[in-house]
Amino acid sequence: MEPYMLTGAPDALKGACPVREGLGGNRHPKDARRPHSTSSLGRVVATPGALRALEKAEQLPAEFLDRHVNGDWGNVTDADKQENEGAVEQGFRILSAYTTSAGDWIWVLTEADRSVTSILLPSEY
Repeated sequence: MEPYMLTGAPDALKGACPVREGLGGNRHPKDARRPHSTSSLGRVVATPGALRALEKAEQLPAEFLDRHVNGDWGNVTDADKQENEGAVEQGFRILSAYTTSAGDWIWVLTEADRSVTSILLPSEY
C-alpha cells in the first residue's frame, strides 16, 4: 500500500497507510441497531506503529474496526463511553481504545465528518 498524507490530521497520521477504502457502502440489515455503520467509517487508515503492533499480535485491523462500529468502545472510561454514544447521534469524533493480544494499546478514531477512521498508537496522537 502506498502511504499518503491526510490533510489537517495530527502529524502522526501523515504518511499513514490505507487499510481498506470504502468499507461497507451497502448497509447491513442490522445497521439500524448499530451505533454507526461501516459505511460511516470513511477511509480507513493505520499508522505504521499501529500496523507493527497488530502484526506483532497477529491480529487484523478488521477485528478492532468491527468492535468500533458495533459500539464496543473497548477500554475507555464510562464517561468516554457516554461521550461516544452522544458523538454517534450528534456527529462528533468517536474514539475507541483496545489492547492487542500482545499487550499494546491501539486507538480507533473516527473523525466527526466520518471521512476518515484512523488506527493508531496513543503515543502517535
